[in-house]
Amino acid sequence: MEEDRELIVRKKAILLTSGPVQVPPRFRPPFPLSCSTAGPGAGSTSLVLSFGRFRVKKAITTDPSEFRLIGDGPTYVLMRGEEMFLENVSIQPTIAHAPEQAFFNLDTQCIYHCRFCTSPVLEKKLTKGLDPDKVVAMVRGLSQREDLRAVAFTAAVVKDPQSTVDKLAYVISRVRRLLPDIPIGVEPYIDTLEQIDQLKQAGADEIKLNIETFDREIFQKVCGELDLDHILETITYAVEVFGRGKVASNIIVGMGETDANVLQGVEELARRGCIATLRPLRLNDLNRGPMTEALGTLEELTPERLLRLGHEHRRILESYGLTSLTLHTMCHECGCCDIVPFRDL
Repeated sequence: MEEDRELIVRKKAILLTSGPVQVPPRFRPPFPLSCSTAGPGAGSTSLVLSFGRFRVKKAITTDPSEFRLIGDGPTYVLMRGEEMFLENVSIQPTIAHAPEQAFFNLDTQCIYHCRFCTSPVLEKKLTKGLDPDKVVAMVRGLSQREDLRAVAFTAAVVKDPQSTVDKLAYVISRVRRLLPDIPIGVEPYIDTLEQIDQLKQAGADEIKLNIETFDREIFQKVCGELDLDHILETITYAVEVFGRGKVASNIIVGMGETDANVLQGVEELARRGCIATLRPLRLNDLNRGPMTEALGTLEELTPERLLRLGHEHRRILESYGLTSLTLHTMCHECGCCDIVPFRDL
């Protein structure tokens, strides 16, 4: 049984490090497709493939691809070339961006220019124009769904961090009154410690403050307008406010950093009471140019590396008495874009 699980986790890692899944031209999914405005799949049309207790969110295409989804539902077969890769695959509905979560991006335009981020360059028709009251109304409409387990919010910084935090806090406070018992997560960029208190007081249960990389040279090249030491300081304070195991932070894997550096970052976050999210870099037509300009040609991320780091990630968390199972919103709960310790491994 353990061998079967290891095999399936490896297949998830392969999917996380591969391109889009081919579907027939007249493909009719059982649920509406997702078109995200944030995260690794921003700008692409995608669906969530579920197999056993695992799931992965994949962009789809009608062009020839390494992987093909075949079948008429409710279950499908995923082919890799001419060989069956996964059988008994189901398509899981997203509520908003993620399965079992209403995860909203309030803004995509941003004053910062992180090279990997595609949100600011999305076509206006894809950004959905979500004002705060409209988001609250959408959450109210989704609150009757039996599969809704969490709500979360993020936003790019359109004008300045404080106005963005004010908008997030407004939405969170309204949703908290509407849904007093549901877990609420928030993924902001902040520039003062008081903003962490503001989001907590508004009703957020969990917070994600992304360092993006622990390699300072890479950080300067891809997020040069931001301050890594400041983000680490805010993470330390956020743990004081939200609690150990209720703060998360992205470390993107695949930007030229070493394994040792990734794990050093995981341990530094864990030492502060924060749980890293090891996020595979996803390059597409929107960010490949800026990333190549900043870092040169990057070596492709392999499933083996992703799994190796995932096992070490779990070991480090265990040594600090942390587990991803304390997080009930956003990326760890979703599990579609990463190898998640304690859930996948």
